[in-house]
Amino acid sequence: MALSNNVIGCINFVAMLLSIPVIGAGIWLAMETDNSCVKILQWPVIILGVLILVVALAGFIGGFWRIPALLIFYLIAMLILIILLACLVVFIYMVTIRGSGHMEPSRTYLEYHLEDYSGWLRRRVQSPYKWDRIRSCLSSTTMCAQLNQSYKMAQDFFNAPLSPMQSGCCKPPTQCGYTFVNPTYWISPINNAADMDCLNWNNDQTQLCYSCDSCKAGLLANLKKEWRRADIILLITLVGLIWVYLIGCCAFRNAKTEDIFRKYKQGYADTN
Repeated sequence: MALSNNVIGCINFVAMLLSIPVIGAGIWLAMETDNSCVKILQWPVIILGVLILVVALAGFIGGFWRIPALLIFYLIAMLILIILLACLVVFIYMVTIRGSGHMEPSRTYLEYHLEDYSGWLRRRVQSPYKWDRIRSCLSSTTMCAQLNQSYKMAQDFFNAPLSPMQSGCCKPPTQCGYTFVNPTYWISPINNAADMDCLNWNNDQTQLCYSCDSCKAGLLANLKKEWRRADIILLITLVGLIWVYLIGCCAFRNAKTEDIFRKYKQGYADTN
């Protein structure tokens, strides 16, 4: 019984370690500009990681100090958390399966279209109330101002590897036909009615294309890239937790079997 309980304690120590990548993924997302402005995924991931840590700690204590109630709590709670983590992994994959950038002639950077992305993600940015808050957050960053420091000539800018948000928020869409002055200042063509984003562009450095659908699409493209990276971490952690949980179940069953056999031998010895 003592050996099996020690095994359960060690296994739950591994489960505690596996909570660290989950918490770390949530903190990393919270530190990224786009995620800190949108505030969708980071807190569910952090909370889930903390819960895994707490439950694994309960199993660790229950294993080494032989507290059956804590072990039973661990088995039930960890199963629920594994199911929740699996659902989160699948959900992230499904909402980020669509959407990619589009190449434009004589441009290294890509253009992004809002309709390319999943309906669930689009709804996170299409509400005027939600987007006003996100736009205010994005406009307070230096991502567009940095372009003016880095690129002085038009050709250098056209060959620049812009991030999706810089491509969508800091300049007018290429199809609008604006003339480059600097990365965040463009001369309007005579006819700029090709797209609503062309009308929404403003050389005011606090507005630029923050009201454009291309900016929303660029934001979603950034989210997709970062969420996919986080999803890989969560998937690896999920596989590790499943293995740890299965080994823990076997160890718990063996411990119960040993306990029953010990009580049987003790009772048999007492009758003699």
